[in-house]
Amino acid sequence: MVHISGASFIHSNRQPYPGQGSLQRVIIFGDMGKAERDGSNEYSDYQPGSLNTTDQLVRDLNNIDIVFHIGDLTYSNGYLSQWDQFTAQVEPIVSTVPYMTGSGNHERDWPNSGSFYDTPDSGGECGVPAETMFYVPAENRAKFWYSTDYGMFRFCIADSEHDWREGSEQYRFIEQCLASVDRRKQPWLIFAAHRVLGYSSDYWYAQKGAFAEPMGRESLQKLWQKYKVDIAFYGHVHNYERTCPIYQNQCVNKEKHYYSGTVNGTIHVVVGGAGSHLSKFSEVIPNWSLYRDYDFGFVKMIAFNHSYMVYEYKKSRDGEVYDSFTISRDYKDVLACVHDGCEATTLAT
Repeated sequence: MVHISGASFIHSNRQPYPGQGSLQRVIIFGDMGKAERDGSNEYSDYQPGSLNTTDQLVRDLNNIDIVFHIGDLTYSNGYLSQWDQFTAQVEPIVSTVPYMTGSGNHERDWPNSGSFYDTPDSGGECGVPAETMFYVPAENRAKFWYSTDYGMFRFCIADSEHDWREGSEQYRFIEQCLASVDRRKQPWLIFAAHRVLGYSSDYWYAQKGAFAEPMGRESLQKLWQKYKVDIAFYGHVHNYERTCPIYQNQCVNKEKHYYSGTVNGTIHVVVGGAGSHLSKFSEVIPNWSLYRDYDFGFVKMIAFNHSYMVYEYKKSRDGEVYDSFTISRDYKDVLACVHDGCEATTLAT
């Protein structure tokens, strides 16, 4: 059930139980926002791709089972009417399939409010409209992190606007979410957060010299590696980028479009180009960056069974696939030991 502007939409499609084997199709993106179709009420055309993304999803609803919008939902920035506009725009989607959300800087951040980032990006909302308009299965909805199971998928949704560093409450949640999944039943393990906690060659991150949010992967990469996370998704940066399977800045697989066998590292994807004004890439292209696109788009994952998944990046303007790969593997491949991916042992043990 999704609550929108006081109303409730009941999804008629039956949701798969955790571990159920069936065709499962997942959409994921960030930073979509909203826009008037006649352009009359969108200051400086700030989210020019949002209607194209929305329309592509509506056209393909018969082939979508669940949607994840990982932060920067409306860009309302304190104006409640903008929430009404956004919820009206996505109503055909949320009334048909589950619409899961994450927390971004434009939902949460405000000085002295407990946000990890001391910025005024939310216009004073401090996360309250996002927490109340959309249901998320969080223990405390003011702390917008949660896990959710969808058939063969386990999703661990982090809140980049609260502390995620080692020793924090959220770090403990992330490890529990990753550690508690039975990969025989749910082989597809997905991590997502709004800000780029992994890898991005966006111009701004490159200028800072980090190619990601400071302290992001330094805190979390050992968890992604230990629990063999398949894909980590981020928004915040308004473009599309996919890395190789990577660990500690090094590609651990030479393939680009077909992955099989042992899970050696995590693929990191920036998918923040769903609608808001686009972000420039750096001129430097790191060796771990396999595909970059300065355009509006979203990702679709299709799990056919417990050992085969197809990944597609689609442009919002035409719905066509511009980047893709497949993963084919068995449960034994998930169990296989890799560097920093198994418990340390000594001769004594």
